[in-house]
Amino acid sequence: MNTFSLKIIACDKVFYDGPCEILTFPGVDGEMSIMANHEGFTTVTEIGEIRFRIPGGQTMRAIVSDGILRVDRNEVNFLVYSAEKPENIDTFRAQAALERAREQLQQKQSIMEYHVSTASMARAMARLRGAKK
Repeated sequence: MNTFSLKIIACDKVFYDGPCEILTFPGVDGEMSIMANHEGFTTVTEIGEIRFRIPGGQTMRAIVSDGILRVDRNEVNFLVYSAEKPENIDTFRAQAALERAREQLQQKQSIMEYHVSTASMARAMARLRGAKK
């Protein structure tokens, strides 16, 4: 099967850098997939789970925050704030973060604080969903 170069970069590390056969990620309009020789484009991504298959048939999963994805000449650069393997998620911490975000949403907040709280809640929920799979 044809491959393309995939580089997933989080704020604190390069999560993955290597060949990939297919990448599926949460887009603004729903799930999207990229295969080798895909037309070039740039898009924003949502918080959620990504799946990518590397040569040899192994499928890898990760929980990512929102970010930007760029496809150009059979290379995909995926920039996110955070990326983690589901097996590395601390469910206790994720559950505590979800409860904190829910409590913050119950209080009077500025528009900016509201958006931060909803993003925190979405990230905690994505982490909990990913850890359960």
